[in-house]
Amino acid sequence: MCRHLLHLGPAVTLASLVTEPPHSLLHQSYAPRDMRGGGTINVDGFGVGWFGADGAVRYRTDRPMWSDASFLELARLTSAEAVLAAVRSATIGMPLGVAACAPFTGDGWLFSLNGRVEGWPASVVKPAEGLPVLDLLTLEALTDSALVWGLVRHRLSSGATPGEALRAVVAEVSAAAPGSRLNLLLTNGREGYATTAGHSLSVLRTPGRVVIASEPLDDDPGWQAVPDRRLLTADRSGYTMEEL
Repeated sequence: MCRHLLHLGPAVTLASLVTEPPHSLLHQSYAPRDMRGGGTINVDGFGVGWFGADGAVRYRTDRPMWSDASFLELARLTSAEAVLAAVRSATIGMPLGVAACAPFTGDGWLFSLNGRVEGWPASVVKPAEGLPVLDLLTLEALTDSALVWGLVRHRLSSGATPGEALRAVVAEVSAAAPGSRLNLLLTNGREGYATTAGHSLSVLRTPGRVVIASEPLDDDPGWQAVPDRRLLTADRSGYTMEEL
C-alpha cells in the first residue's frame, strides 16, 4: 500500500503538508496508522507534484523521504496552491525506481493510487487490451499504479469527465481483479477527485481550502472519514461525495 494527499487552497509550503504536521507523509513513511491489505511502512520512494506557471511540476525519488536532504530543504522554500504527494510501499514483485513513484502526470493532470491490483498482472490483461498500443508502450513503469493511470488518462482523452473516468476505471479493474484496493487521487490544479475503494481516506475543509489524505495529518477535529465506495469531488470552496 501507499499513502497520499491532495491540497487545494491558498499557497502553502510543501513542508507544511508533507513534513511538518505531526502525522505528515514523512511520519507516515515509517509509522502509518492504517496499512490494510499489505505492507507495514512506506519507504520505497515518494513524490510531490504541484502546479507552476508552465503546468505540473514533480519531484520524485526512490529514496525514503527522511534521507533526502535536498527535498527537505526544497519543501521549506516551495509554495503552491495545489499539491498532490505520495509515499510508496512497493508491492512484492513490482519494480522499484523513480518511474514507479507517484504522482504520475500527463495532459495537465497529476495522479496517484493508494492500493493494489490483485492478481497483477494476469488479472488485468483484458482492461489493458483496451488501451492503444502506444499508451501501453509508454507507461512510465510496469506497475499496477502506472497501468491504472493509463486507463484513467485514456478515458479523459476520450472525452470522459474526471468523475466518469475514475468511476469507470474502478468498476472495470474491480470486476477484472476482485479484492483490489483502488483509492485514486486526480487533480488538474483547480479541481480534485478521489475514490475510496478498499482503503482509508479523510477530508478536511477550512475556509477556502480542502485537504484530502489517506490519514489525517493532525488532530484537527474537522477531519472527516470518507466512507468506502465513494467518489469525492473537490475544489477550494468545498467538496461533494457520491456513491461509486
